[in-house]
Amino acid sequence: MSTRKQDSAGVSRRSFLTGALKLGATFGISQFLPEFALPVLGETIPGKEKLLVRSVRPTDLETPVELLNSFITPIDLFYVRSHLYTPEVELEDWSLSVGGMVGTPLSLKLDDLKKLPRKTVTVTLECAGNGRAFFDPPVAGIQWGKGAVGTARWTGVSLADVLKKAGLKSGVKYITANGADRPMGKVPDMVRNVPLEKALHPDTVLAWEMNGQPIPALHGFPLRLIVPGWEAAYSVKWLIDLQAADAEYDGFFVKTAYRFPKKPVAPGTILDPKDTAPLLGLVVKSIITTPKHGLKVKVGEKVMVSGFAWAGESDIVKVDVSTDRGSTWRPARLGKEHERYAWRQFFYEWTAPESGSHTILSRATDDKGRTQPVTAQWNQSGYLWNVIDQVRINAE
Repeated sequence: MSTRKQDSAGVSRRSFLTGALKLGATFGISQFLPEFALPVLGETIPGKEKLLVRSVRPTDLETPVELLNSFITPIDLFYVRSHLYTPEVELEDWSLSVGGMVGTPLSLKLDDLKKLPRKTVTVTLECAGNGRAFFDPPVAGIQWGKGAVGTARWTGVSLADVLKKAGLKSGVKYITANGADRPMGKVPDMVRNVPLEKALHPDTVLAWEMNGQPIPALHGFPLRLIVPGWEAAYSVKWLIDLQAADAEYDGFFVKTAYRFPKKPVAPGTILDPKDTAPLLGLVVKSIITTPKHGLKVKVGEKVMVSGFAWAGESDIVKVDVSTDRGSTWRPARLGKEHERYAWRQFFYEWTAPESGSHTILSRATDDKGRTQPVTAQWNQSGYLWNVIDQVRINAE
């Protein structure tokens, strides 16, 4: 179990940031980092006033975990991850191009898409770097704590229906997606590609609604690709272009970023991209959202421990809670809301037995038998932090 406190991404991070930036320079990504890698004090973003500002431009906002208390995350509490500046998109000027290895290239307006069969999926989106602040030694990038995650209902059309309309040619292996956001200076364009099998899955959608309303600008207006169960960088915002291709896109955000070591490495090891593989699905994970770390209670007082667990394309089958530093574990109660690509809420009632400081742990297990580890698999990009979660409660 990591001994570093997980309640605040800022704890001890300022003293580590210089080292992290050096590490980023070694990997060749420091030039692409926003000006602020730690919380920006005194800044708020309209409509997102309760979120932690990790970067102003590009806009990167984290949800304080104690605000994650509902199965569907309200839009004003939903985290924001942006690699480039948020574009100003005028709907009357917008269209979606579909090209590459297709029989019929398309240029579609939003009204054209709305003529196709409507599809709604409930999906938990998580930034691959959620939890980056807890890696030791530290790594460069936005120092996310636990709150770069949220669940929403996304409504649009299946990507497969649009690709069928275009007519894919033989040999297509990937669908490349690009948004209206444009690079600044030497920053590479944020272009991603989805393997064809995942792109053709009926639950992969082109969404124009988020929680029943038009997708807000920060979340990808007017159209966002939603790739359920996979790390959220696949869910390209401000979508304007799809290309059918027979090979991976040769760009930074495919060939260098969003990749993971092919085998475990010692902390601090810097790998060549050829020794890494693209990130795909999310790993099994849980977070405790209530009580807040550091809560003070009376001896004998009942405390409701709750949080969320998710596992990408897999199903959460149980969450266990320990109140004795991991010596014993007891099952938590899972919430009634249960959808394929969404998190499960869990609940566990605990009573402080004596005065002192108590650590509460949560450990999720999915239907593939994967469970949260005691230590993280260190990687130079700070992806997929999913160790057993913990909060500390002080009883008096």
